[in-house]
Amino acid sequence: MKKSTALADEASWYCAVALLALILIGTIRASSVSDEPVKGSQLLNRPCDEIYVVGEGETLHTISDKCGDPFIVERNPHIHDPDDVFPGLVIKIIPSTARKLWR
Repeated sequence: MKKSTALADEASWYCAVALLALILIGTIRASSVSDEPVKGSQLLNRPCDEIYVVGEGETLHTISDKCGDPFIVERNPHIHDPDDVFPGLVIKIIPSTARKLWR
């Protein structure tokens, strides 16, 4: 009987330590993620993936220059007015290979 109680105590301690480790890992991961919007020079460091979300202060011209895709309007039929681009708009980008090599 003592042996089974000791075994149960040991198992509960291991579970408690594992739970504490998971809580600490979750806390560290949550504190490292920033909820601040991307601004200024951070826009220049964003990658140009095939699916691109427009950030604050960006225009189709700046995105085209940054990503090396001069055909953004042609590839995105949902953009009716190139001057009506807003943060959060999702667009399709196909970066040129020359731009990839330059980065």
